[in-house]
Amino acid sequence: MQLHKPIFQTHLPPQPSSQLFAQTHLPHKTHLPSISLCFHKPTTPESLTSSTCILTQTEKRTKQGHSPSSSCSYSSSGSCNSSFNSKMATMMAIDPHVVWTFLASLLGFLLLFLLRRRNYGNATAKDKGNVKNKNKTSEDHVSEECLKSSGTDVIIVGAGVAGAALAHTLGKEGRRVRVIERDLTEPDRIVGELLQPGGYLKLIDLGLEDCVEEIDAQRVLGYALFKDGKNTTLSYPLEQFHSDVAGRSFHNGRFIQRMREKAATLPNVQLEQGTVTSLLEENGIIKGVQYKTKDGQELQAHAPLTIVCDGCFSNLRRTLCKPQVEAPSCFVGLILENCELPFINHGHVILADPSPILFYQISSTEVRCLVDVPGQKVPPIANGAMANYLKNVVAPQLPPELHDPFVSAIDKGNIRTMPNRSMPANPQPTPGALLMGDAFNMRHPLTGGGMTVALSDIVILRDLLKPLRDINDAPSLCNYLESFYTLRKPVSSTINTLAGALYKVFSASPDQARKEMRQACFDYLSLGGACSTGPVALLSGLNPRPLSLVLHFFAVAIYGVGRLLLPFPSPKRIWIGVRLIWGAAGIIFPIIKAEGVRQMFFPATIPAYHRAPPAN
Repeated sequence: MQLHKPIFQTHLPPQPSSQLFAQTHLPHKTHLPSISLCFHKPTTPESLTSSTCILTQTEKRTKQGHSPSSSCSYSSSGSCNSSFNSKMATMMAIDPHVVWTFLASLLGFLLLFLLRRRNYGNATAKDKGNVKNKNKTSEDHVSEECLKSSGTDVIIVGAGVAGAALAHTLGKEGRRVRVIERDLTEPDRIVGELLQPGGYLKLIDLGLEDCVEEIDAQRVLGYALFKDGKNTTLSYPLEQFHSDVAGRSFHNGRFIQRMREKAATLPNVQLEQGTVTSLLEENGIIKGVQYKTKDGQELQAHAPLTIVCDGCFSNLRRTLCKPQVEAPSCFVGLILENCELPFINHGHVILADPSPILFYQISSTEVRCLVDVPGQKVPPIANGAMANYLKNVVAPQLPPELHDPFVSAIDKGNIRTMPNRSMPANPQPTPGALLMGDAFNMRHPLTGGGMTVALSDIVILRDLLKPLRDINDAPSLCNYLESFYTLRKPVSSTINTLAGALYKVFSASPDQARKEMRQACFDYLSLGGACSTGPVALLSGLNPRPLSLVLHFFAVAIYGVGRLLLPFPSPKRIWIGVRLIWGAAGIIFPIIKAEGVRQMFFPATIPAYHRAPPAN
């Protein structure tokens, strides 16, 4: 850009019509100089000849007339030749590009200022909108962004054995866990008090073995079996394990409280008291839960994964599975104080009529007694019918060492009952949710295998979730976790089948073939060696092999037939033997069918067994 020199002119003469300036005559006596402003466009030499000049004339002219002789001419180089006379006039030349550049810069600065102010306002409005959206999620749908920012990865419904152990396990893996439990005070139950050695090994695997310390838990090394005045001991095959590995018996509430306390020590685990009333579902995906606080306030909680562990009386399982619950009997519970069992550190099973009776120590001074009563109806406690039943029907069948403490416990009046339930696992895979614990799968508590199955399931689930950093894709996660239902089968199906089969075999029956089967089972276990260690390893969870279970079960049946045919077979004995085999098949095959033949014996043939984790 070229800026030309100011032009000074005096005594400008009148110009023709082509003149580019106007004169203004001022009535003043003195002859004032004129001031000229010229704006040049110096882009080309030609343009210089057509420059625009604006002249402000302040010279006062007289009537006599005065003809200035000076003139202005423009050369091809763009310079203006000027002459100086006695009176001076000043002319300033300014390039118009400077003006337009200044105006454009000013306008740009103004626009930039307005845009920055607008962006700041949008950001502020967006932050406020996010707060409003969080309050609006209960009315509208919950988006993926809301789930990611909710601060919870997993919601666990229930803080019993399964829920508390799972909360600690997932919390230790770095997951943000929220546990909603109906009652966080110490539970008082008559079941869930015996942990098998296989379950204790899982407890060690989860880092929870210290939860059986400081609760006066008792070591359990095996079982003592009583029938018709005879007894036999069945020891756990623990030779290849550390000396600390054994079963444990304890107060269920103390054990659960220890696990809750340990889970609560993790900063990313939150325990909250409330009753979950329903699962929040959107387009077939579980987004969280609706629950009621202890103050009666209805709230919602959202997370990518909701795990339901609300126990055997679950009111949420129907959404996630097809339950087929059976209640074959009830347990009547008593606590015997200052009683010594015939075999220390052993659980005691009395094959009584009509069904088994259990004794095991739950503290250094207390022995739990569980009397199985077949059917769903038990004698009433309030009118004394239950006390009479226990004294007149059950007490005479007990070993002499246990009779008096048993009667004393009845007289104290602290008699409690609980239904025994069994339910095969029949999952209905649902994105965003999973069932575990007794809410998912139950078996008769005769063998004390429930906690072992639950802890084994937690180990499997932990290992499946470990490679996943993001669990927000519910459909992909659901598809991947279908492998959980297959991977759990070796342990769960073995313990479930054995519990159901043993309960039927140990229960009294008027059928002669069933009587023979019951006696054959007692005699087979009394043989020792592989005949006792094999079944006990299955029962304890140390050797969860379904095929081994079936072989031992039919070995008992064949052993019973052999007893009938020796020394001399007879048509009656042969017929009883046939019915014994038929009855054995009738006991175990329905249980196997409910568990799933293919999943139980050939899990590797199921596609879900080999399913890889989804890519994050």
